[in-house]
Amino acid sequence: MTAPELSEPAVDPAYLAATPFIDSDHAAVRALAREAVGDETDSKAKAIRLYYAVRDRFLYDPYSVEVSQDGMRASGVIARGKGFCVNKAILLAAVARAEGIPSRIGLADVKNHLATARLRAQMGTDVFYYHGFTELFLDGKWVKATPAFNLELCEKFRVLPLEFDGETDSVFHPFDADNRRHMEYVADRGSFADMPFGEWRDAMLKHYPYLMTEKRSGGDFAAEAAAESNKKPQNKTP
Repeated sequence: MTAPELSEPAVDPAYLAATPFIDSDHAAVRALAREAVGDETDSKAKAIRLYYAVRDRFLYDPYSVEVSQDGMRASGVIARGKGFCVNKAILLAAVARAEGIPSRIGLADVKNHLATARLRAQMGTDVFYYHGFTELFLDGKWVKATPAFNLELCEKFRVLPLEFDGETDSVFHPFDADNRRHMEYVADRGSFADMPFGEWRDAMLKHYPYLMTEKRSGGDFAAEAAAESNKKPQNKTP
C-alpha cells in the first residue's frame, strides 16, 4: 500500500488576516507590496524582495519611537518613512500578508553592546526589551527575518548587514565588522498574530519611562552611530 503524500502543514488563518496593527488591507501597504515584488510569483522570492524593501527603504531610528496605535501600525510606518525595530517588523509582516505570505511578530529581549552613548543614557540600560522581528511561513516552516537596520546605517555603524534568503533565520550577529560585541539575545517573548500593544506599552513604560514622554530628545541616530564607530573599538574579543 502506497503511503499518502505529506501535505503542507495548516497555517492559522490569523497569520494571513489584516489586523489593527498589521493592516495588510490598507491601500498604502498593498501598493508598497505590489511595487516591491513586481512580477515575481514565487512566495520565497517575493518574501526576499519584501524584506529588502522594508530593510533599506525605511530608516531605522530609535529616537522616533511611536507609542500610539496609529503610529505603530504598518501604514503609519509607511507615512513616516522610518521607525524602530518593532515598527519595521510590523511593516514587513503586513506587506507579506498583502502578498499572501503568512506572517507573525516575534519579540525578544536583546542586549545591545553598541548603542550610541546618548541612546543608552535615554534608555538607562543596554537591553532592548521587546525587540521586534518578523516570522514568515515559507516552504512549510517559520523563518525569522529582522529588517531593522537599513544598509546605510550598517555601513556607518560598521555593523554587518542582515541578509535574508527565505530559508535560514536572519537574526542579529553577535559581533560587528570589527569583531566587537554587538547583540546578545537574552529572553524570548513569544510570537503573535498581531502586535500585543498593551503588553509592549507596559514594558516600555516600566523600562524606558523617559523615552515614553514628550520630553525625550531626538537627533540624527545615523550620524551619531558613524561618529562613535570611528572611535577606538571597545569590547573587542581576543
